[in-house]
Amino acid sequence: MRLPRENIDLPEDRGCLQWVLGIPLALLYVPAVFTCCTALWMRPQPGDGPLRDDIRFLAGCCLVLCLTGLLVTITPLFRRTMGRWWFALPFLLATIAYVRAQTV
Repeated sequence: MRLPRENIDLPEDRGCLQWVLGIPLALLYVPAVFTCCTALWMRPQPGDGPLRDDIRFLAGCCLVLCLTGLLVTITPLFRRTMGRWWFALPFLLATIAYVRAQTV
């Protein structure tokens, strides 16, 4: 028989912990937003192959940063402390970056 797990996190301590755990995620997602926006703003001309490669590279960087953020977010400490909305941003950014890389 399993005993009920006792939650050691107090509600008033959770706010500070969310800020502390949000810093590494913000350090990953700010460059991801920058690379995704840069890839979206670049407009290649019909014969400009190197610029298309640069856009694909930026979209790939955004995908790697989002994947890294997701790997950090799925750890038990982050899942327990942070809300589910932290999963939404990397999925949204990765989808936009992937679509941009495929349609450039």
